[in-house]
Amino acid sequence: MRERINQSMKEAMKSGDKKRLSTLRLVNAAIKDRDIAARADDKGQATGENKISDAEILALLQKMIKQRRDSASTYRQGSREDLAESEEAEIAIIEEFLPQQMSEDEVREAVKSVIEETGCGGLKDMGKVMGALKQRYTGTMDFGKASAIVKEQLKDA
Repeated sequence: MRERINQSMKEAMKSGDKKRLSTLRLVNAAIKDRDIAARADDKGQATGENKISDAEILALLQKMIKQRRDSASTYRQGSREDLAESEEAEIAIIEEFLPQQMSEDEVREAVKSVIEETGCGGLKDMGKVMGALKQRYTGTMDFGKASAIVKEQLKDA
């Protein structure tokens, strides 16, 4: 994952694609920041880890996309279409590094199977279901949409 991002950054430098280059630099900086944070635990003791895993990188990329979607929405409400489009361009670049996202039907099926496996029966179990989904589908599932589907299915249970 890291190598792919670095290679894309080099290609953006060579081609002179400034928007792509700046976005990939932001991604790289966020990954390096997480790497540094992973080196020590809450008490400042060394963890023995030097780098975060690919799964953690995928979660980080999803978080960055969510932040940009929220920003684009806020910019649109403020009639700043230019800034909203800039955020959406960054989203498109970051999404290139995520695996193919699950369709809504696939998300519904995954939620249904996790609910059955965990034996959850009400909204009080939503955290347990979301935790299981995040363990299994990080990088391939939009958890914002999944959350709504989980609520819907647990409400009916």
